[in-house]
Formats: sequence, C-alpha cells, structure tokens
Amino acid sequence: MDASLLLHGLNIAYELATLTLTTLGLAVVFGLLGVLNMAHGEFVMIGAYCVVTVQQLGWPIVAAFPLAVAVCAALGWAVERWLVRPLYARPFDTLLATWALAMLMRKTVEAIWGKGYRNVESSLATPMAIGATQYPVYRIGLIVLAVVLMAALYVWYRRSTAGLRVRAMTGNPVLAQALGIDTRRLASQTFVVGVVLAGAAGVLLAPLVRIEPGIGVDYLLDAFFVLVVGGLGSLGGLLGGVGVIGGSQAVVSSISGQTSGYAVVLVISILFLWLKPDGLFSRR
Repeated sequence: MDASLLLHGLNIAYELATLTLTTLGLAVVFGLLGVLNMAHGEFVMIGAYCVVTVQQLGWPIVAAFPLAVAVCAALGWAVERWLVRPLYARPFDTLLATWALAMLMRKTVEAIWGKGYRNVESSLATPMAIGATQYPVYRIGLIVLAVVLMAALYVWYRRSTAGLRVRAMTGNPVLAQALGIDTRRLASQTFVVGVVLAGAAGVLLAPLVRIEPGIGVDYLLDAFFVLVVGGLGSLGGLLGGVGVIGGSQAVVSSISGQTSGYAVVLVISILFLWLKPDGLFSRR
C-alpha cells in the first residue's frame, strides 16, 4: 500500500477514535437520560487540566486518570443531584442551567490556571513502523482503545443486568419504578458515568492537544453533531454519527482546510435536522 494513502487512512482512523472518545459521555447522558449537558465539553477540559496538575506536582502522568475520575465523579454526582434532577421534566431549563454551569467551570479554570495555553510534556509520540510509514504509538493505542470501549459499551448495555435496568428506565420510567427499580439512583449513576467518560477522554487527549479553558466548546459541538446525525439511544447511532461527521470533516479538512471541514459538518447537521430529525438510527 502506498505510504501516503496508509498515513491518510491512519489519520482518519485517529480522528474517528478521538471523536468517539469525546462523544461517549454525551451519548450516555443525552441518549439515555434526555439531558443535553452543555457542560460536557468542560468536563473533558477538567480531565485535561488534571494532567496539567499532576505534571506541575511532579507526579507521573498516569496519576491524572484516577484524579480525573474522582473529580468528575464528585462533580457529576453534585450536578445531577442539585442542578439536573429538579429539571428533568423541563429540558430547556436543563439546557440553560448546564450552559451556566459550563461558563462557571471555564471561569474557575481561568482563575486557577490562567487563560494561556498549556502543553503536556510527554514521550508518547514515539513512532512505530506500520507498513511503509511511521505512526505514533500513542495514536494507535487511542484507536484500539476506542474500538474496545465501543465493544464494552455494547456488551454492558445489551447483556448486563445494569444495562437491562437502564433500558427499562429509558423505555418506561413509571413502569420501571413500579417494578422496584430505583430510577432516581440509576439516573444519577448514569449521569456520573457519562461525566467520568468525558473526563477520561480529556486525560487521554491531553498529551496531543493545546490545553486552554475554551477547548470544551469544540468538543461539545462535535459530540452534539454526532448525536444529531446518528440518532439517540443506540450504539448504531453513535457509530453512524461518528462515521459521517468524523469522516466528512477529516476528508474535507485534508483537501480544503479545517474551516471547510467545519462548514461541511454544519451543513450535514442542518440537513439531518431538517430532513431526518431522528438521525440514522433511533431508539424507537
């Protein structure tokens, strides 16, 4: 295989993997609970700043992962309990409340770390030989991890008892509660899982991106476009949305530049909202 073609394919696979990692958390919260968490990108940002923190303290980078899980889990529980739970029946109010939370989180990060860019120092860019080209080992690892996470999510959602309870809660919450399922506790746990996935994505991407308080907005928009195109509440919808949005953006950006890639993604999302509002796949 031609080296340039192989490199282009690997870059597209990497873009799809990163989009999958940053969308999973919102897919769990929005797809299963119907909550458009506008602070989703800020939780990705928190994960990235956990890496910055452990680096400043002189700790190994791997310590950022448990730190991000602990911080995001605690914040997620508090947000769901005190902010989101009273607004489940009022989706527009939930959107406004989480948007205000996102702004508060950005300003808090600015107050602690400043507005400047941060870069994580690491040796994770070591290349490995793949066919006739060289490609960073860490990027290959992210591609493999995205595939493993999708497979694990499918098994959990379709085969586990917890997944069965979540499907019952999203399908008919009143009947699920009548059958003895604690829907409040389950909704809280689901929200926390979604937030932790977002924070973990921030940790994983921190060595590869410039970290600053505004990075969460781009991740939120990309994740939202994926769910608009793919549809809510199904693994097929997540995969379809990642493929259409990530693939289109990667191909167009490589040909005409990043601005053209964003423009194409926006046009595709508007067309889906207009012509196919349920997306490629829906839960129904």
